[in-house]
Amino acid sequence: MPPRVLAAWEKRVSSVGIEEGAVAVDLIAVLAAATGAEPRVLTVRGGDRLPSGPFELGHRSLQSGLRAWVEEQTGHPVGYVEQLYTFADRDRAADGTRMISISYLGLTREAASARDAQWHGWYEYFPWEDHRQGVPAFVGSFIAPRLAAWAEGAETAPLRQARRLRAAIAFGLDEETWNEDFVLQRYELLYEAGLIPEAGAEAAVPGRRMAGDHRRILATAIARLRAKIKYRPVVFELMPPAFTLLQLQRTVEALAGHPLHKQNFRRLIEQQELVEETGTISAETGGRPAKLFRFRQSVLAERAVVGSKLPLARS
Repeated sequence: MPPRVLAAWEKRVSSVGIEEGAVAVDLIAVLAAATGAEPRVLTVRGGDRLPSGPFELGHRSLQSGLRAWVEEQTGHPVGYVEQLYTFADRDRAADGTRMISISYLGLTREAASARDAQWHGWYEYFPWEDHRQGVPAFVGSFIAPRLAAWAEGAETAPLRQARRLRAAIAFGLDEETWNEDFVLQRYELLYEAGLIPEAGAEAAVPGRRMAGDHRRILATAIARLRAKIKYRPVVFELMPPAFTLLQLQRTVEALAGHPLHKQNFRRLIEQQELVEETGTISAETGGRPAKLFRFRQSVLAERAVVGSKLPLARS
């Protein structure tokens, strides 16, 4: 992966000297929510960064340190959280510090946040990932031809062929099937092809950039969550206490980035006994009143070991 620059943490960075310089360890949170059937991420500094801060010796554990930093920076408590990935590329910091970032994925429900924190939609940063209304027009008009030109610019025929195949698989081109899980692969391909601002592109693909490699970290988190909802019922961490089946479907579609077959979705939800009726109805559907459901609490314990597959078959 080409060099990425991440500004070194200021006065509070924990670092230790070694022969080649200093090592700093920070904790980064990708805190995701789904509001109004739109996937959202909690950011700081005007939407340019993910909440983060140095791991300090006083923290009891990495997770406790992460929770402390997120709550300090955003005023938002962290609920469900799991370790995502450790980023340790040698040249992530501009000052020569070896910056090691341990990232976490957290799931919550959006609430008003304090200080500099703001919620932003995933697809502000990755508009090519939203296929709910079909393939975005600029994928065919902008991305595909520029990836083709990048492939043709390779020095040898085998490398040209490899690049063409990589682009086709990543973006579902040339009769290849779009795979919603390849979020990171698509971002890194656009970086390598010089088509995003982080790579110095003058005519960049639409999509908001982030500081350093925070957009890469967000891509990693989106890919993890898209894969995870297929075998664990974590989507319920994002749902209100009571919801309609249509709201549940729209949330899963928002996370996956593509539409689902309504009957197949409801059939599998019913077969796996993931939800139960609350005995009440919602009049906020804009049409006929709809039954309200809630997540069966016993499912979490039952599925924790064996997993639970949500229906992501396309419509």
